[in-house]
Amino acid sequence: MNIHDLAAEAASHWGASPLRLIRNRENAVFEVAMPERRAALRLHREGYQDDAAINSELWWCAALAKKGVSVSGALPAQDGRFLVTLSTGRKASVIEWVEGEALGEAGKPFDRPVEQIIAQHKSLGNLIAKFHSVTDDLVLPEDFIRPRWDKEGLVGENPFWGRFWQHPEATPAQRATLVAARKFLQDFLTAYTGKIGPIHADVLRENILVNDNSLSLIDFDDSGFGYRLYDLGTVLSQNLYEPAYAQIRDALMQGYGTADTRAVEIFTLARTCASVGWTMPRLEQGDEIHARHIARACMWAEKLFDRYAQS
Repeated sequence: MNIHDLAAEAASHWGASPLRLIRNRENAVFEVAMPERRAALRLHREGYQDDAAINSELWWCAALAKKGVSVSGALPAQDGRFLVTLSTGRKASVIEWVEGEALGEAGKPFDRPVEQIIAQHKSLGNLIAKFHSVTDDLVLPEDFIRPRWDKEGLVGENPFWGRFWQHPEATPAQRATLVAARKFLQDFLTAYTGKIGPIHADVLRENILVNDNSLSLIDFDDSGFGYRLYDLGTVLSQNLYEPAYAQIRDALMQGYGTADTRAVEIFTLARTCASVGWTMPRLEQGDEIHARHIARACMWAEKLFDRYAQS
């Protein structure tokens, strides 16, 4: 069954009609028309998260939305379920529509005034702090389950996104740097005492929607239990080549309420390394994104080796 027919089958469970395909990557996402609103239909990537994990994500987002956090809450199907199994076995869910344009695009420099970029990242820091704080006040269901973005999930023997230090397209020198980066991160995380809790884990430009002066977070597909500052590191991983990187970093940290630059920058390294692992099972051999992610991780690792080797 093609993706559009599958979307039509899924939408019927909500009494909705597909309008357009928005993206078809990890999940296929469609804009759909419901009787009284627009919404976003997700066809979940097969084999990535099981039903319990997806239902936990949907519960969490609905709870955050009810508490006034700018995220997409889940909408129940006509039979009350948040997650539906389709005839092919693929899973589908529907979430509230969020107005706005993406903060930016991966690999493309910002093209707006630096003052605006700084203000937006301070607001983003506020938003991340709010959803972390609200999450801490929630009573998670006993069956709440999500992936782990802890030490094992990032730099253990089998990280959640793969053994980045063994990327087949890395040069020998790059592999040596990635091996050293893993050891550097392991040593840091062994001693680190910062808070672990549910995090978004994928706060990228494409997942931040801007509507006038307000920001919203979407796509909690990779959310899980992890170090809270990893969410800030993920933001910064896309800003390492920005001329205003230091200002963006400081604004994000100020908005979040942390002054621990060392930890934030080391969690930025953790994200750049994780992204190297992410490419391996998902992209074709020779895709330019492999080389770009490897180069970025190695560049940042070498900077941090010099900056924090003695700290």
